[in-house]
Amino acid sequence: MGENTALLQVENISLSFGGVKALQGVSFDVKSGELFSIIGPNGAGKTSMLNCISGRYHPQQGEIRFREQPITKLKPNQRCNLGIGRTFQNLALFNHMSVLDNIMVGRHHLLKNNFLTGGLYWFTGARREELEHRQQVEEIIDFLEIAHIRKAQAGTLSYGLRKRVELARAVALKPDLILLDEPMAGMNHEEKEDMARYIIDLNEEWGMTVVMIEHDMGVVMDLSHRVMVLDFGQRIAAGLPDEIMDNPLVKKAYLGEEDEQPSEESAGVGEVA
Repeated sequence: MGENTALLQVENISLSFGGVKALQGVSFDVKSGELFSIIGPNGAGKTSMLNCISGRYHPQQGEIRFREQPITKLKPNQRCNLGIGRTFQNLALFNHMSVLDNIMVGRHHLLKNNFLTGGLYWFTGARREELEHRQQVEEIIDFLEIAHIRKAQAGTLSYGLRKRVELARAVALKPDLILLDEPMAGMNHEEKEDMARYIIDLNEEWGMTVVMIEHDMGVVMDLSHRVMVLDFGQRIAAGLPDEIMDNPLVKKAYLGEEDEQPSEESAGVGEVA
C-alpha cells in the first residue's frame, strides 16, 4: 500500500444516543503512514469517533473501511486482528498486574498455541512462541524507556508512567493503525515532550499510521500531518495544521469569534478538548 493510499476511510458516519446526536454525517480518510489528529471543543464527538473506528460503538449510519475492507459491523477483537490498536482517555490497565504482564496482554491475539497445545509446553512450539513474544515486548519496553518499572505493579505507578505503559500495550498489538485518545492528558511539560517523541518515532521509525485526539493545540500543530475539526458532532474543517489555525470556523468553535469580534458571552472561552 503506497504512502498516498487511504488506509482508513470513514464515510457519512452518524451516531446517536437517544435524542443526542454525537456524530452527524462525518467523513474523512487517513492515508497510510500519516499522523492524523482530530480536535474540537468539549462534547464535539472526538472520542465517539474513535469508538466507532475501534468497534466500541456501532453507528446508525455510514461505513468505515480499513484497507478497503468494510469493518463497520466487526467486533473490537476482530478489528485488532486486522491491525487496529488503541489507547483510552481513561486508563484501562490491569492495576494488580505487572507492567510486563500488562504489555503481554496486548499480544494475546497474536498467540497461535491454545490451551491444549500449550499444555505440551516443551514438545510443541509454545515455548518458542513465548520467547519470541517476550523478545518483542522487551523491544517495546526499551523503546518507551520503562525497563526500570517492568516488574512493578501498574497500579503503583505515577499517572505519566501508566500512560506510557498503556501506549506500550497498544503497540504490542503490532498495529498498522494506532488510535490515541488524549495520550498527553494530565502530563507535565517534560512528560509531554517524551510522549511526543515516542509518537513521532512510532509513526516515522515503526511505520505506524496514527489517529490522535489531543487537547494541546501546540502538540497537535507540531506533530500532525493533517488535522480534522469536529464541533457538535459535525466536521467543520480538515486540512494542514496552518490551514486549520487560520480557519474562521475553527476560531469561532474555540473562541466564539464571529466576524473577528467576540461577543461578551463567548469572550475568553477557548478550552480545547
